Amino acid sequence: MFLARFIQYIKYEKRYSAHTVSAYQSDLDQFMRFLNNPGGADPAPEPVITHPSQVSYHDIRNWMVELIDQKLTGRSVNRKMATLRKYFKFLLQEGIVETNPVSRVRSQKVAKTLPVVVEDTRLTKMLDSDDIFTNDFPGLRDKLVIELLFGTGIRLAELLGIKEQDISFEGGVVKVLGKRNKERIIPINNELKSLLPEYLGLKKNQNFDNNSFTLIVTNKGADAYPKLIYLIVQKYLSNISTQNKRSPHVLRHTFATTMLNNGADLNSIKELLGHANLSATQIYTHNSVERLKSIYKLAHPKA
Repeated sequence: MFLARFIQYIKYEKRYSAHTVSAYQSDLDQFMRFLNNPGGADPAPEPVITHPSQVSYHDIRNWMVELIDQKLTGRSVNRKMATLRKYFKFLLQEGIVETNPVSRVRSQKVAKTLPVVVEDTRLTKMLDSDDIFTNDFPGLRDKLVIELLFGTGIRLAELLGIKEQDISFEGGVVKVLGKRNKERIIPINNELKSLLPEYLGLKKNQNFDNNSFTLIVTNKGADAYPKLIYLIVQKYLSNISTQNKRSPHVLRHTFATTMLNNGADLNSIKELLGHANLSATQIYTHNSVERLKSIYKLAHPKA
């Protein structure tokens, strides 16, 4: 009952994305299973926790220990703790509990990692090639997906949410709906200006039954879904990258890093990415510093 109320709260009042709501639901379901079956007994015993006020700091600490024993990364553990922190903060506001047992839990130390990117010159060469993408609807759709992710730096959820009417050819921009339902306007490059009308014309000629106005659709005309975009990105990035991580977010990182390397200022990149604060954008400066170091080592005789 309380969990359902919380999910309704973040879904309709906080207006979190479907992906975020699903992640919160999964974390909380996992925590509840742990509380009522800490030893992993089979079959599970009758529930021992019937009200959130019964949950203690020690229960949360024990779950954290189990997550660490399961070899989860510090980042993943911290995300689950953040879910609990948000949940109990909601319960506190609603007067359902008197204290937040998560407030005493310390976050795990997380090693700073640089954003994973692909080489922009190789990516551009692939997109400009006539041999990579087929000329039919799936091929043109796949190319548009890569061009949009690399050309605008938008998130996966933002890509899936774009409607045909969100594109302004006259203004040369696309409107996207970001986190917390914040709209932003992003310029589109010349390649997208020519590719989008071609794609939309081919999409219309497919005569799909449902006639969806969502920009990116499946081969049958249904709205695209996250796994489809992942498969598209992985398929084409495998042509130019041997790294294990080949996700839509890698193209977002590549967009930001490329912009920074070519002289864009951080505040402009922040606005384009839809970051709430500059600290989230500053991580891309580390990639640029590493690039400068490598250039220095290759070019300077004393390096």
